[in-house]
Amino acid sequence: MDSASTGRRIDLLGRGATWAHDIAGPAGAPVLLLLHGLAATALLNWSTSFASLARGFRVVALDHRGHGRGIRRIGAFKLEDCADDAAALADRLGLERVIPVGYSMGGAVAQLFWRRHPDRTAGLVLCATGYGFGGPRAKRAASALGPLLSLAARVAPQSVWDDMGERMLENVQDPGRRLALKEELATTEPASVIEAAAALARFDSSPWLGEVDVPAAVVLTEQDGHIPPRYQGLMADAIPGAEVHRVDADHYACVARPDLFVPTLFRACRSVALRGSPVHTVPAAAS
Repeated sequence: MDSASTGRRIDLLGRGATWAHDIAGPAGAPVLLLLHGLAATALLNWSTSFASLARGFRVVALDHRGHGRGIRRIGAFKLEDCADDAAALADRLGLERVIPVGYSMGGAVAQLFWRRHPDRTAGLVLCATGYGFGGPRAKRAASALGPLLSLAARVAPQSVWDDMGERMLENVQDPGRRLALKEELATTEPASVIEAAAALARFDSSPWLGEVDVPAAVVLTEQDGHIPPRYQGLMADAIPGAEVHRVDADHYACVARPDLFVPTLFRACRSVALRGSPVHTVPAAAS
């Protein structure tokens, strides 16, 4: 599958235009709504997963606002807006219920999707993420310094963002794929990354995460230096009935270790889909 060819621009009526991928799965298959992480794009985060997931699901993924070819920012970056953008995309595609699958920042967006659109949520899959991304000090700093950091991001030299991309892709060995992913990274607005990071620092779903009433799974990255595994586990413990699927890799497993990440992701999605609607049949393996 040429994952680049699956994307197209879609007008989200009154919200702006975004870039989305829509990959048909088996007839009547459950729908996965893939939500990418900070500074990434749908293609960067999920391209290694598209083909395998499409064997059992219809797969939809979008670029978040300010990221890649997503909606250009109007005002401050809000995770709630990202969740509502995803719901608007589901509306445009005629999707009644979806399983949000969130990675890192996308995990926060997925949680907010359930909270703001519970009638549209058939289940949750949360990868390399948590119910919070910073303690009280980080939250205070994000509130106080967010606008200043956003301004700094607008004037930061390109080398700063090049270095960020190099760190994200340092474990990708194939030169051609590395170049393609780096070009994809370059489509994101640096200021949006800073504002999104500040929004993440303020995010805290712990007061309401225990109310989740849909099947859930957590894909826990065991070598994660960004979202410590212990905190990923605490999030899983807070969600009633959540299953944990472990990956022996770091925070960039989706890009650098698809051999480990993709089969685990498929099992997690399959588990959620089958628990949510036993009438669905999903293949037992992604390969």
